[in-house]
Amino acid sequence: MPNHQTGAHMDLQNLRCFVAAATAPTFAAAARSVALSPASLSERVKALEDALDVDLFVQQGRRKIPSPDGERLLPTARAILRDVDGLRALAWSEETTAPWSLTIGTRFELGLSWLVPLLGVLEREVPQRSLHLAFGDTRELMRRLGDDVDAVVTSARLAGERLVTVPLHPEHYAFVGSAALLLRVPLRQARDAALHTLIDADPGLPLFRYFLDATPATETWSFQRTACLGSIAAIRARVLEGAGVAVLPRSLIAADLRQRRLRVLVPRRALPHDYFRLVWRQGHPRDLELRGLAHRLARAPLR
Repeated sequence: MPNHQTGAHMDLQNLRCFVAAATAPTFAAAARSVALSPASLSERVKALEDALDVDLFVQQGRRKIPSPDGERLLPTARAILRDVDGLRALAWSEETTAPWSLTIGTRFELGLSWLVPLLGVLEREVPQRSLHLAFGDTRELMRRLGDDVDAVVTSARLAGERLVTVPLHPEHYAFVGSAALLLRVPLRQARDAALHTLIDADPGLPLFRYFLDATPATETWSFQRTACLGSIAAIRARVLEGAGVAVLPRSLIAADLRQRRLRVLVPRRALPHDYFRLVWRQGHPRDLELRGLAHRLARAPLR
């Protein structure tokens, strides 16, 4: 039965999640399309159901499919989102003269290789907007979000906060070690991990988690030791030195792989991909401008 709840909040991101879930083959695929976890997507769909006081999906075997109410409301939901996107385009087509600024947080290597080269182009496109960059690790930048940082570019998994997340580019990962290290101490299966050091960003092992997500539950990877370096660029440098193995973004190590300085470990295991996202807090006074910036960044190829 629908939940009869008064005063429920209607949220455009929840509406986008409903349309994604109603049109994708699975909830997991829908979640990937909006750069959320399946659990977060389900929470947003449930929030929309509470706001509308209807059940939008019904269970059919192992899948959820749109309910009759969901089918009935889907065309209107799509039309609303088209209208919102049209309003956004209209707003950005009108030149305004009042200067304003945004501060975007980014990790060092991504900011230097991708955002800094874009600054000149972005400034010419919107002359009244000043873009500032704040460099740091994701935890620090997320603590500053809403204070002196307006939005953060990150591929970190974020949950439990009232955030707007717009996907920019997919991020693919590889479990790698230096060719010299692997020649001395091969790492072909889980039991070989006991002879190696795992390097990651922090004790929660956020990078190695991508490998574990693709690993059978019966397989245990226990390393001789773990080193936490915080910066992905620092992790890459240590892996190239042969100090350990790590999961790293393929965009950062593409040249190392081509030149065979690094080699992929357990190459037949496909690691799940993630997304770079532009993330900001709901209710930001520059929400429209941040969405415009996100759509522009999504068109700028990663370097």
